[in-house]
Amino acid sequence: MAHQHSLKRSRAARSQRKARPVPTPSSLPARPPAGTPARPIDVTLVTEWQDGAVSRAQDYLVGEEPLEIRIGTRPISVTMRTPGHDLELAAGFLLTEGVINGRDQIANLRQVATRGHKSNVVRVDLHRGVALQTARVRRNFTVSSSCGLCGKASIDAVRVRGIGRPNSDLRVSPDVLCLLPEALRSSQAVFGRTGGPHAAGLFDTTGRLVALREDVGRHNAVDKLIGWALLEKRLPLRDSVLLVSGRGSFEIVQKALVAGVPVVACISAPSSLAVQLAWEFGLTLVGFLRGQRFVLYTGEDRVRLAPTPGA
Repeated sequence: MAHQHSLKRSRAARSQRKARPVPTPSSLPARPPAGTPARPIDVTLVTEWQDGAVSRAQDYLVGEEPLEIRIGTRPISVTMRTPGHDLELAAGFLLTEGVINGRDQIANLRQVATRGHKSNVVRVDLHRGVALQTARVRRNFTVSSSCGLCGKASIDAVRVRGIGRPNSDLRVSPDVLCLLPEALRSSQAVFGRTGGPHAAGLFDTTGRLVALREDVGRHNAVDKLIGWALLEKRLPLRDSVLLVSGRGSFEIVQKALVAGVPVVACISAPSSLAVQLAWEFGLTLVGFLRGQRFVLYTGEDRVRLAPTPGA
């Protein structure tokens, strides 16, 4: 149902804009020079069939390109991502995967270009004396848009890292939770034009959207959001609600715990391992947050379920 809804949104957006003229070979853009920033949105030529009528036009696509993350000159990870907020993505990834422990370990963070390519490399320089967790670096070398560790070893790895339990005093009302999906969707600029990316939004307990990031990979969107909070010195996010489009995976819950987020909500279902991890660490996990309905899997004490007296 969510997929059909996305298709309707995309088609509606496409029908509301005028078709671009079909380009001739001489009008096509030249190859971008080295160091050109990668774009979050691309354009392609499409053929559309609707009720027997065929039309050709240019349409928008969400960008997807590899990003290599380096510590110094050493490559440690390659992830497929939507270009944009790449420094936040690198910082958030290093923190949530346990390669670094905080902002004060980063000496320098910059985007670099390689010969003949777009600027799809982020270099992170750590302060002298910061020791790398080499086992984690090896494990994280290649990351896909749906990656994640699996099984008991994953939860053991989170436990060994000494991640604390999130703020137990936070409270949020059901009415506020039900407002979040539309607030997220209406603020998704890239999704509005392409119908493609996932999103992660950070909200306060009144339902105010604090920050939002989009990406083809939902875990990348979360890393961008946490990277933003890290670089802005806002961690831990002890008074925040994290909403992610799509399902709630183990990896999303793990990243939220690292950032100190007490409540994670998702539009679709969580996985069994995500529920297990949330239960063990006392995180509130909400699934199927759509319309005036949601399902609480763990941590229901943070949600004011009892009706207001006199209502």
